[in-house]
Amino acid sequence: MFRYTIPQLVQLMGKSCTWKVKTNDKKLYFTFDDGPHPDITAWVLDELAKYQAKASFFCVGDNVSKYPETYKLILDEGHAVGNHTFNHLNGWKHNNKSYLDNIEECAKYIDSNLFRPPYGKLSLSQLNHIKKSYQIVMWNRLSRDFDPMLDIEQSLNAMKKNVSAGHIFVFHDSEKAEKNLKILLPQLLKHFSELGYSFDSLANK
Repeated sequence: MFRYTIPQLVQLMGKSCTWKVKTNDKKLYFTFDDGPHPDITAWVLDELAKYQAKASFFCVGDNVSKYPETYKLILDEGHAVGNHTFNHLNGWKHNNKSYLDNIEECAKYIDSNLFRPPYGKLSLSQLNHIKKSYQIVMWNRLSRDFDPMLDIEQSLNAMKKNVSAGHIFVFHDSEKAEKNLKILLPQLLKHFSELGYSFDSLANK
């Protein structure tokens, strides 16, 4: 189950990050990492529109520079965006300067104080610096749609289990995730909609 969820202890260790949205409304927060992609992101937007769903897109700056029209479409349809570094860097594999500089490069293309670290990996010193300027958003449910060996039914069951208002889900609008995403997203939108949930975007602090 931990492949799809975050243990409570880890959440406590990263208590300066947002793992769940505090809300009294029956809302879920679907998020999409690694885009935009001209075809896949457009498909995601169409699926969300079927449920009047709003979502949050943590975009890679390099992709925004390549596909500005798709990025604009995300904004025009009322979704939130966040910084996901310019080159999708793993914080554990880069020193502070190169990592933080990459975030700032991304900020030239994405106007947001929401940030999600690629792979969810940050050093403590990186986290302490970033949290001064950004709301660092993590998650409760990781779909693992990027995994070519994904057991779809296992992922669906994990995504549906013990869900409550304010939970944050992660998907990926990327070529690597496309096959699994196109199975998972429609089913989960339908499932939670039938349970009375609505879907909202994350708000800046």
